[in-house]
Amino acid sequence: MTGRIVSALVGREMGRREGGSGTKGAIAGVVAMSAMRRMGPLGLILGGGYAAKKAYDRNKARKQGY
Repeated sequence: MTGRIVSALVGREMGRREGGSGTKGAIAGVVAMSAMRRMGPLGLILGGGYAAKKAYDRNKARKQGY
């Protein structure tokens, strides 16, 4: 279950980066989930770190007024 949540977050961030629709992010999330599942716990850590860093940067930019 945790893997699916992390993959959804990674897919959403990848979709935002591309500026595309939610479908593109969902497909990226499925691909990311399969890659993270093969990597085991390390994949979940890396995927969660990616999503957290992107959310942190977006929040920081919003506070600075960009």
